[in-house]
Amino acid sequence: MDTSNRFSVEGRTAVVTGASSGIGREIAEQFAAGGADVVVCSREQGNVDPVAEGIAESNRPGEALAVECDVTDREAVEALVAATVERFGGLDTLVNNAGASFMASFDNISENGWKTIVDINLHGTYQCTQAAGDHLADGGGTVINLASVAGQQGAPYMSHYAAAKAGVINLTTTLAHEWAGDGVRINCIAPGFVATPGVESQMGVSAGSVDRSTVERRMGLSEEIADIAQFLASPASSYIVGETVTAAGVPDIMESPEA
Repeated sequence: MDTSNRFSVEGRTAVVTGASSGIGREIAEQFAAGGADVVVCSREQGNVDPVAEGIAESNRPGEALAVECDVTDREAVEALVAATVERFGGLDTLVNNAGASFMASFDNISENGWKTIVDINLHGTYQCTQAAGDHLADGGGTVINLASVAGQQGAPYMSHYAAAKAGVINLTTTLAHEWAGDGVRINCIAPGFVATPGVESQMGVSAGSVDRSTVERRMGLSEEIADIAQFLASPASSYIVGETVTAAGVPDIMESPEA
């Protein structure tokens, strides 16, 4: 039996937030390559226009629309959803990828710094998901939230980010239960370290230095996260609801002491 169409996103319309670079951009490009129409957004139009233009100029069958949207601004989020429906006639998949962080000890995180990170990562996910809800329910849509292993295990010097991502993980579980009756599947991805431009600037590790053929590694590539996103958006994951898929390479476990 040919099961390839089970993994297809062809004919779907997807909104990808935080799509100007890294994981969000890769998800948008991969979805478009699979025949989905994508709406890519970021806080600055100039950062997301090249993504849509690149998709349009490629041989990817899906179309792309670039929209400027601050996910913490409810009016902007409502306008994003409206623009999506106006252009493509509906909304099938929402990828809540927009996020931000900075490193600081808990004692040195100001109230404004804390609120900003929680606002973008957690409140932004709430805003976009709630605004898209009615349209997703129209056709049995999917929501894919991007969290982090920091939200599962904690992360020193990133308490604001880790707490927000833990909230995203719990929101995924809770809302998946609430919306299952409306035919909407909600799942989450928790990446470990991924060789994005942001990680490269902080850690000096580029995608080109990651050996994808090697199992024993702790650094991943954006396309590996996009692969999971496509699976979660496709019918192939129909029995997966409210789950968080961890993609972090080789587990960091306690080894037996040497004799």
